[in-house]
Amino acid sequence: MAMSVPETVKPHTINRLYLGTILVVHLLGLMALVPYFFSWVGFIAMLIGIHVFGQGITIGYHRLLTHRSFKTPRWVEHTFAILGICCLEDSPARWVAIHRIHHVHSDHQPDPHSPLVNFLWSHFGWLMVNNRETHSISAIEKFSKDLLRDPFYMYMEKRPLTNLFIGLSQLPIFFIAGYLIGWIGWGQASAMQLALSMVVWGVYIRIIAVWHITWSVNSLSHMFGYRNYETGEHSRNNWFVALLTVGEGWHNNHHEDPSSASVQHRWWEIDISYYEIKLLEMMGLASEVIAPRHTRHTSKAKAA
Repeated sequence: MAMSVPETVKPHTINRLYLGTILVVHLLGLMALVPYFFSWVGFIAMLIGIHVFGQGITIGYHRLLTHRSFKTPRWVEHTFAILGICCLEDSPARWVAIHRIHHVHSDHQPDPHSPLVNFLWSHFGWLMVNNRETHSISAIEKFSKDLLRDPFYMYMEKRPLTNLFIGLSQLPIFFIAGYLIGWIGWGQASAMQLALSMVVWGVYIRIIAVWHITWSVNSLSHMFGYRNYETGEHSRNNWFVALLTVGEGWHNNHHEDPSSASVQHRWWEIDISYYEIKLLEMMGLASEVIAPRHTRHTSKAKAA
């Protein structure tokens, strides 16, 4: 079932900022092919970083900011938002606006990234062109107005270079951390090599990995998998994407009940992100965690 791109991207004009960022980071990532830039410390930093920074998108941008499926103290929320910004997936308010537009128009023509256009469009092609709806100030004001009440997010929109500064600040932090680890562990001769490996693997490759993992929810999870619910669009539960995203791949469950903090509707549909949110709740750092609809209904029935 083919579908045309959203009318708001016609005529096609290149989004130079997004295209340039994606191209430059992927080119920098090619440094990982040079043996000098590899270290097991950098590789482990990448693996840990995919999860930690990736949760800035999954738990922060998506479940907390977009769907408000739980509440946290403001400093915890802002910490998740900063982790998300470090993934270079745009400002919190813009990311939230685009995702809310996706839910309103999922797999219909105004959807910013439906795979019914084609796989590459949904995976990253939609980022390469300007969309007059998703990139407009009016869209942010309409779909992210709750975020803009917070001076922190409003500041990000008024001074977009702040997002760039936060993203670039990773480079010296990872470089210095790698240098110190190398110096302490193996001596000054190894410090520079370890520092550069931390930048290449801990930052560049980690960002690229998080990008493609996130984009796979838009593409693969609307193309391949099974459906628990008829939701009026093409969302699917994809075990491979669920594994990569520690839960987000149970996407049909999410579209059935987007306000829930959990996408685990069957016992084997493991949602690690939800368990981490519950851990935050146990620590007193999260509250009003919204359970899946079927669980909420069961609880209400028992209470009645």
